This record gives sequence, C-alpha cells and structure tokens, in this order.
Amino acid sequence: MEVNNGQTISMFERISRVLFIIMGALITAIGLEAVLIPNGIIDGGITGISILLSHLTGFSLSLFLFILNIPFVFIGYKVLGKSFAFSSVIGITFLSIATSLLHHIPTIISGDTMLVAVLGGIMIGLGVGIVLRKGGALDGTEILAILIAKKFPLSVGEVIMSINVLIFSFAMLIYGLRGALCSAIAYFIAMKVIDMVQTGFDESKIL
Repeated sequence: MEVNNGQTISMFERISRVLFIIMGALITAIGLEAVLIPNGIIDGGITGISILLSHLTGFSLSLFLFILNIPFVFIGYKVLGKSFAFSSVIGITFLSIATSLLHHIPTIISGDTMLVAVLGGIMIGLGVGIVLRKGGALDGTEILAILIAKKFPLSVGEVIMSINVLIFSFAMLIYGLRGALCSAIAYFIAMKVIDMVQTGFDESKIL
C-alpha cells in the first residue's frame, strides 16, 4: 500500500497509474518522432529545448530529455512530494527511451504543415494530459507550470503556453517563421487538449 495525500493507494491503483503514465509517454513519443520532428515542427518546454539542442549538436534527443529534466524532478520531489516525483521519473524515463527506439519509424503524415501541427498537437496534448492526470509529468516545464498554477488563477496549459512563446521565438532562428508558427499552433492545440483531459472527465461526472 502507498499513502498519497492521506489516502491509501492499493497495488492495483499503483500499477494502473504506472501503465497509464507509460501509455501517455508512448503517445507523446509517437507524436514527436512520427509527426512533429520529421516535419520541422517542435514541441514546447524542456522537450522543445531538447529538440533544438539535438538539432544543433547532433546528439540524441533522448539524452537531452533525460538530463535537462533531472533538476525539475528534484524540485517536484521537494515541493509536490515523492509520489509526484516517482511518477514523473517513470514518465520522463520512458519518454526518453521511447523517442530513442522510435527515432527511425516512418512519418505518419507529411507535407501539409497545418494538418501536421493539428495532429501533432492532439497527440502531444493527449499524452501529456494523461500523465498529468495520473499525478506525474513528462516535461520539467509542466512541473514548473503546476507550481505556478497552484499560486495563480491560471491553468497548467496556459502557463506552459506562456513559457513556450520564448522557446518558439528562438526556434524561428532555426526552423524559420513558418516552422515556429506551426510549432506554436501545435502547442496551442496541445494546451487545449491537456486542459480537456485534466478537467473534462471531472466535468462530465457533474453533468
């Protein structure tokens, strides 16, 4: 048994949570490697920074994903607790492994950048939303956004989008204006999907 926020969590619930986090990480990895990255569109947050660094240095994306997120997991452990940090480590580790294994898979869609941005945004938002809903995070920016959202009347998605404005501005220097705009569109869609996944089920229970 595990105790979380005063509530006892059964082994079945723990296993279920881990499986959902792995599923969310896998969906996100497919969205990155089979949709966004091959089309010159990046994700936001630490993942976006990792994509940019991988592009500039030639080193593996999975390496940057893991290393750059370590400090944020530590912050999450100190502020949000052991359970959150544990779930985040699982999600980030599996995302790193999955992006490495899926790096050479065929691109699902290419050519129509707007359609790519929409599909990629939906997949990223769904994957990230599932992990957040299960008490973890796939990106250090999400951990920071959760902390900010606890103190201000903003959703996690809104905080993440604000941070990403800076990242997409830098991405414009590498991928051009079109690539940066499509990246922003993709993450705007992802932001909405994240909020829907986090709050949609709760709202549906009220109806």
